[in-house]
Amino acid sequence: MTTTTTKDWGDVAAAAAELAGNWQRFDGFVWFRGNDLSDAANWMIFYTSNAQSGLLEESNQKVMADRLRRFSEGDDPDIVFEEHSHWVVGHMDGFSVRVVGPDGTVTDAFREFCDIQEALDGYPVLDDQDYGDREYEATLTNYRNEMWKQKDELPEGWAGEVYDWFEQRGHQEYVENCDDRGGYAPREPITEALTDLGLLPRIVVGK
Repeated sequence: MTTTTTKDWGDVAAAAAELAGNWQRFDGFVWFRGNDLSDAANWMIFYTSNAQSGLLEESNQKVMADRLRRFSEGDDPDIVFEEHSHWVVGHMDGFSVRVVGPDGTVTDAFREFCDIQEALDGYPVLDDQDYGDREYEATLTNYRNEMWKQKDELPEGWAGEVYDWFEQRGHQEYVENCDDRGGYAPREPITEALTDLGLLPRIVVGK
């Protein structure tokens, strides 16, 4: 999700001039917190995810939050994490950023935001490890959802063993991330893996 159109994040001054007060141009939008700010026109809003977001947006949101959190501390922070509601997409998560400070200069918080966006222009993943972990966990969850009827019969950790079984036999179609929601396998190949692993030897396909 994006709420900006800036192309050259390296030109911080130009980005600041474009984005300060961007929330005033949102259609059908009311920023209630802005009513309490004397410098609301110097702030921008950026959304990082919503209820329909995939693993990549969730991962990048977490990394952005970690990098920007230091600017959210104190009585008058330059970053405020926000959750807004929208009738189309439900909740929308993100943050507001003070772009320009009282002295008229660009804030360090906005400079950090620009650095993050410049990095994303070069490569869409902010943290490969975090994203990979989310892909893996989502895949295991998909396996568990597929086998929910047997959840009481299966031993703890079975989904991870099935994942390894697929990988070792070259079944990449069952471990690769699908539509940014993790890998997916139908019940039949999962059953085959479980049986071969001796984790559920008496399971009957179609049960």
